[in-house]
Amino acid sequence: MPITPDTKNWTWVIERACPECGFDAASVDAADVAGLVRENAAAWPVVLQRPGVRERPDDATWSSLEYAAHVRDVYRICTGRLELMLEREDPLFDNWDQDATAVAERYNEQNPAEVAAGIGSAASALAELFETVDGARWERSGRRSDGAEFTVESFARYVIHDPVHHLWDVRTGATR
Repeated sequence: MPITPDTKNWTWVIERACPECGFDAASVDAADVAGLVRENAAAWPVVLQRPGVRERPDDATWSSLEYAAHVRDVYRICTGRLELMLEREDPLFDNWDQDATAVAERYNEQNPAEVAAGIGSAASALAELFETVDGARWERSGRRSDGAEFTVESFARYVIHDPVHHLWDVRTGATR
């Protein structure tokens, strides 16, 4: 059964703590995001080895495997967006419908071990790219197709909330 798409605009997490997972991206130094990405990625293989990894807790919540596949793709998409921000002037990002991707890519049918490996490699690529950012490059800009504007610095803080939040989701069984 498909999950009802999440239509929230999550850009507010740049400014204040998330009332659901408690993560406060506003207090994160963007230079620390690479380490946080690696730390988050290291936690997913254990999640993906648990029994029932494909089971949804309820009709409104992704399974742990679906969340993990989404996190892998967040890391991949965000690496591409960060590359654009570092290479072009104020790029406009292509739209990414995460819910359509979950259905089209059959997240819940993927191999958990392959998803874990994919998270590791995608997180490593993103972390390595963030580690190249210094000085004025933190102020380079980019825009999402819905009009949300980011600097590399705000993008870093925005990006890290998503995988942290989803790790909280699978640990607590929280609804989407």
